[in-house]
Amino acid sequence: MSDQFNILLITTDQQRFDTIQAAGNQYIYTPHLNWLMDSGILFTNAYTDCPICMPARATIMTGKYGHTMNYTGNKGGIEVIDSECSLPGLLTKAGYQTRAQGKMHFWPNRKHYGFEQMEILDDYYRYMAKHPEKGIPMDHGVGQNEMAVCINTIDESNSLTHWTVDRSIDFLETRDTTRLFFLWTSFAKPHSPFDPVMNYWQIYQNASMPEPIYGDWSEKFDDVPAGMLGATSGSSLAWRYSKEQITNIRRAYYACITQIDYNLGLLFARMRELDLLKNTMIIFTADHGDMLGDHWLSAKSVGLEGSAHIPMIIREPQPDWGEYPPMRGTICDKLVCLADILPTALAAAGTSLPDNIDGIDMMSIANGEQAHDYIIGDSDQYYYVRKGDYKYLYESISGSELLFNIKDDKYEQENILNDEKFADILNDLKNILIAHAGGLKSKGISREDILNKLNIWPGLHSRVRPDEVAH
Repeated sequence: MSDQFNILLITTDQQRFDTIQAAGNQYIYTPHLNWLMDSGILFTNAYTDCPICMPARATIMTGKYGHTMNYTGNKGGIEVIDSECSLPGLLTKAGYQTRAQGKMHFWPNRKHYGFEQMEILDDYYRYMAKHPEKGIPMDHGVGQNEMAVCINTIDESNSLTHWTVDRSIDFLETRDTTRLFFLWTSFAKPHSPFDPVMNYWQIYQNASMPEPIYGDWSEKFDDVPAGMLGATSGSSLAWRYSKEQITNIRRAYYACITQIDYNLGLLFARMRELDLLKNTMIIFTADHGDMLGDHWLSAKSVGLEGSAHIPMIIREPQPDWGEYPPMRGTICDKLVCLADILPTALAAAGTSLPDNIDGIDMMSIANGEQAHDYIIGDSDQYYYVRKGDYKYLYESISGSELLFNIKDDKYEQENILNDEKFADILNDLKNILIAHAGGLKSKGISREDILNKLNIWPGLHSRVRPDEVAH
């Protein structure tokens, strides 16, 4: 791009790839994500290489995979982001006014990492503590990784989701209009607890929902490879929930997404009123997904589609209202990932790239100029390789393997690992992973130990300790 543009990055936390109505989900209300998709580019094969909050967000900031940074778990006390070379740091040096609004989830918590201004989740909870008449957030006692459904103890106008948009609009209204801006609007939802505000719960409380997905390798709970249960057994124990309960969980999850979407309507409307759509690139994505009971699993970490496959939309600037962005309504099936956000944003800013990044400008990918040959997923004990139509998964807890044709089997229901027709594909993907990991080594932990002896922590947080992981 020859021109420089404002950049609005919108992220959600733990939103699956299949949760946009216009992309095929007829159970959910997402009119404003529909608009973003219909007037922009939908990347149908977008992945997070490390489907865990902190490394995924570090990848957005650095343009580097989690495994490149040796950062593949939610580890505090480790600094991997160089403020000088971070996305906001580079844009600040290029003259942009840079603002972080919402969930960042970095360590240390209050370090700016190149942003000129930051308002994080702590600031919402500090504000609410000063205004008890507005309600008490997180007053239901359900933890940060629990699947159990509850109703938010705050009303719509005082909710964290609404605050994130309201403060983003405030930035747009009070910014330095002589400078371009980079705004990262980062939502804490739909991450658990699944506690939608009442008016959004009422939209879905009697709605039909898609049923959990099971495959030939996960038809029964006892069929699921032992190692795949590790992340779920350390948090929400999805296999204990009935199908009826999973339906309610999905209703609550969808309600949280719809609240985000409807609040984005306020943000997009204000951008139009401020004449900002004509020179602002909008990027929408999520840090990772949620298994939501598919294959008996919950939360993230694993390389399965519900966890690692994320939404990704780019809307180019719209020169004049009534005209459409150049690539309006484009569907791109090339591989993209979170590491691609930094080079995409820097290209929109006309700024040179730092050395040794893993990402590629997604606009050049959409235009057929560049591409990823494959993407390696590495989240501590869970690995995957996505190349072409296929995905190979390996977990080092019990040593299980899976192979899927994602093009024909998008929910990974048919394990083709032992089908001789795919032997060459299996060897190719497996060798890529072996070269990456230095071999495939299993800890050999038994199913019994996984289910009975791992530390089970539901992510409990009381009202006294709201922080960057309080959703």
